[in-house]
Amino acid sequence: MQKMKKIVFLFLVTISFISCSEYQKVLNKGTVADQYKMATTMYDAGKYNKAIMLFEKITPSFRGKPQMERIQYMISDAYYQTRQYSLASYYFDRFTKNYPKSTKKEDAAYLSARSNYLDSPVYSLDQKTTHEALNAMQSFIDTYPNSDKLEEANMAVKELQYKLEKKAFETAKQYYHIEDYIASIKSFDNFISDFLGTSFREEAIFYRLKASYELGINSVQHKKEKRLNDAVKAYEKLKRNYPESKYLKDSDKMLEELNKELAAFTTVANLEN
Repeated sequence: MQKMKKIVFLFLVTISFISCSEYQKVLNKGTVADQYKMATTMYDAGKYNKAIMLFEKITPSFRGKPQMERIQYMISDAYYQTRQYSLASYYFDRFTKNYPKSTKKEDAAYLSARSNYLDSPVYSLDQKTTHEALNAMQSFIDTYPNSDKLEEANMAVKELQYKLEKKAFETAKQYYHIEDYIASIKSFDNFISDFLGTSFREEAIFYRLKASYELGINSVQHKKEKRLNDAVKAYEKLKRNYPESKYLKDSDKMLEELNKELAAFTTVANLEN
């Protein structure tokens, strides 16, 4: 039994070696026809990296020819299957533009958008690819409203949107934590305006209040009254929008301090007059 296993193993190794040898021979010295045939064989066998090398080599020879449509789709998919999503998105997008009447145009448009979606980084990193993915997915939804990929595309849009919301929210919070309260207030204002339906809205309004509170309490005298009043308005916005907010207990304490500071400020001002 052990001997038989060794024989089978040696047979498979030999076949693999011959196969690799044949591949290298075709890749380096084969005719364009042989390279095309080997490329499709490698692609069909799921050996996508080998297929890519051959497709890239033969592409110039097939420009303007009928086979080019198939080649461009296969190379796009080969990049997708090997998780080279930036290249996959680029090639699929080119396919949709080069072959607008292709039966695979819808599929290519979706895979181009999905490649960007899969290439989108965690929220803490630069979100350029996330914006591109969101635009591509939304464009796909608008162009193919009856697609069987619509549910997946809508889910991807929600995930990408959430990632952008999380990025903007955490950036505004970071300004608060490093005590740059003016930048934090501006960032939270932009966030609340840009993401109207965000799940972070209540917390964003609360943090906007906290930043306003800290800015007002610690402000220089000639700016203090206005900033204290701005903080009170921030409290009123939270109370108005979320009368049962879980942040009201802490917010009420801040309001009490703000009112004390305003009262003291008014007393001093009266004495000076």
